[in-house]
Amino acid sequence: MKTKGNNTMTLAQFKDKHYGKTGTAKRDQLEAGYQNFKIGALIQEARREKGLTQEQLAEKVGTTKSYISKIENNLKEVRISTLQKIVSVGFGGQLQLSIKL
Repeated sequence: MKTKGNNTMTLAQFKDKHYGKTGTAKRDQLEAGYQNFKIGALIQEARREKGLTQEQLAEKVGTTKSYISKIENNLKEVRISTLQKIVSVGFGGQLQLSIKL
């Protein structure tokens, strides 16, 4: 919602204006990219909370530091099975997914 005498807009308005409405190809691509970024950020945050380096997490999970770095920096998409292993084996947690329709 724009404020009077100001060019301020909400994030949703910005995305609608520059990427189209939800359901368009350009907007869907933006949203998918954001979800991948979010997963990497969540992994990085959890890793730091556990006091682990990328190398230590990779060793626990059976992968490489480079792979963990690529996931955290949104350079590589993570497979669900790998994500589950990172969360359960690496962090001792539980992965919870949901589907919105």
